Amino acid sequence: MAVKDVIMKNNKWFYFQISFVFFLCSCSRKDFGPAILKSENYRHHVEHFNRMEDENKINAISNAQSWDWMKANIPLFDCPQDNFQEIYYYRWWTFRKHIHKTPQGFILTEFLVDRNYADKYNMISCALGHHIYEGRWLHDQRYLNEYVQTWYRGNDGGRMKKLLTFSSWTADALFNRYKVNADKDYLVNMLPDLDAEYKTWEKDRRTANGLFWQSDVKDGMEESLSGGRREQNARPTINSYMFGNAKAIAEIASLKKDTNLSLVYKLKADTLKKVIENRLWNNGSRFFETVKKQGNGDFASVREAIGFIPWYFNLPDEKYDDAWKQVSDPAGFRAPFGLTTAERRHPDFRTHGCCKCEWDGAIWPFATSQTLTGMANRMNNDTKKILADTTYYRLMELYVESQYYRGKPYIGEYLDETTGYWLKGDQERSRYYNHSTFNDLIISGLIGLRPRTDQVIEVNPLVPQEKWDWFCLDNVLYHGKILTIIWDKTGDHYKKGRGLQVLVNGKKEASSEKIERILVKNQAVRR
Repeated sequence: MAVKDVIMKNNKWFYFQISFVFFLCSCSRKDFGPAILKSENYRHHVEHFNRMEDENKINAISNAQSWDWMKANIPLFDCPQDNFQEIYYYRWWTFRKHIHKTPQGFILTEFLVDRNYADKYNMISCALGHHIYEGRWLHDQRYLNEYVQTWYRGNDGGRMKKLLTFSSWTADALFNRYKVNADKDYLVNMLPDLDAEYKTWEKDRRTANGLFWQSDVKDGMEESLSGGRREQNARPTINSYMFGNAKAIAEIASLKKDTNLSLVYKLKADTLKKVIENRLWNNGSRFFETVKKQGNGDFASVREAIGFIPWYFNLPDEKYDDAWKQVSDPAGFRAPFGLTTAERRHPDFRTHGCCKCEWDGAIWPFATSQTLTGMANRMNNDTKKILADTTYYRLMELYVESQYYRGKPYIGEYLDETTGYWLKGDQERSRYYNHSTFNDLIISGLIGLRPRTDQVIEVNPLVPQEKWDWFCLDNVLYHGKILTIIWDKTGDHYKKGRGLQVLVNGKKEASSEKIERILVKNQAVRR
């Protein structure tokens, strides 16, 4: 049943309705839980994190409550590589720290410490898309529901004052969350807000040539090699975001059966795709680059990680694949501790000094997670691959290895590409920086659960065939069902048979003797 107009005008009633829907969904799946893994086998990670350091700030869920919250909310992950497993649980443990209860409902923060440029409740919109992509795998979606509602309707029914301070891909993120939770009513209810937001960006940032412009700092990427904090350039960031948002709004309008609005946004997306490919692709460097002076000047003549963002939204055609050669090139983006934010061969690489949020080459998890999401999207495209599973796995491995500081799990703002040293590691503001994704990359990338809008379950692990003899992702709430994905090369580890298997509510629905794409079709909720 569609949400009535009166609900849109009464947030408290809307929150009640949404919470009640999720209560019913929760009740319908109580008979199902992890099919293979036992939650208690992973409690020791959380006990270690709780003992590891002081609890600098307590929000909605304290450290003492963290394990109970995680056990009730997260997919379980098991693999033979201890650091992958540890950082997986660490990232859920830190994500939980940012859940804050306000008079408007639950929200998520980026920093645990207050920032003077934040909106009410210390909210910052820069990483909103990351928060939604990561949080879409939680069993209880109240947190994201109320968080997004606060951003768009928490200011006397209107959007918060600083929602549009930063470029964002919120419409895309919400549509991709819908692919996991299938909550059509919530998504359609947000359509007027997303439509109005898109039109505001068009009014304020679109140029006569069809490109959108943005300053580095408003992209959350201060002091880049392609521009500056206040320069107004046509960047691959905001243009890709607007393409992704247009494509998503078209799909949401279609769900609402608003054919006219859907067509309008499909045309916007098609037009922007052509403009991005024609104007931001530098054929000389074989890369998507920033164009100076709002898109009316020359190329910035530097490859930056933002040139991979078009693949985050499945924008480019196969003929642009040459760009991906740079992720394996030590003169490009491949550094000892991960992917840099600018190509290492550039003469201005890491020349802007240190520790004032420079994006001139150091490694930022914000950019790493965008690049790896785009890479996984490209690798799941059926056309000829330019990337190998071993490339994706190794870059994920470097991402894991980078998330330690002085021997302990750590996620901060940015780090040195050659030493792995966190450049703001001793500053309280950097600790638990909620500015990237990781677990979404494990679930949808490495283990390969590819969310869809139909009733097909698609699994395509990017773990190299010879790398892990076993792994398991369990207790995944997907379209109202509990999914389990198992790889057991010999069948001796989990004692459930050999090969790759997909279980739905505890029952095996598909399998393969090797790691490869599996499609489970026409699934209905089993009760």
